Order: sequence, then C-alpha cells, then structure tokens
Amino acid sequence: MADKNDVLDKEFDFSKAKKNPYTKMLKKQITININTSTIDYFKTESERTGIPYQTLINLYLTDCAENDRHLNFSWK
Repeated sequence: MADKNDVLDKEFDFSKAKKNPYTKMLKKQITININTSTIDYFKTESERTGIPYQTLINLYLTDCAENDRHLNFSWK
C-alpha cells in the first residue's frame, strides 16, 4: 500500500508552491472572562451590524493593537 505522501508527491507538483501569505493573520483560540454587560453590548452591536459579536470583539481589539491605543484608568 502506497504512503499518502508518496501519492501526493506523484500527483501534485509542489516545486512552485508559495508560502501562504495569510499565516500571520491566523487566529488563536483562547479562554477569556468578559463581563456580561460587555458581551451584551457586542451582541446588540452584532444585531445592528449583522457581524457576529465575537468578530466584533476581535475587530475592536485588533484596532486597539494596530493603533497602539492605551487604557486610561486609575485605581480608586
């Protein structure tokens, strides 16, 4: 029985293959605790925009990171 890799090598020419340009944009699944009111806010925005709320949260955090935004808060 032929090895799966042998079959691929015989049927496909990977010599001109290019590296995936989107690998830097891959997402990583994490677990995070978010306040219920914050989730409700993004779910409401999701209904308004038609964009899934998790995508909205990711877009917001990405915008913060790309624009080097910093939190302004103080402990009381």
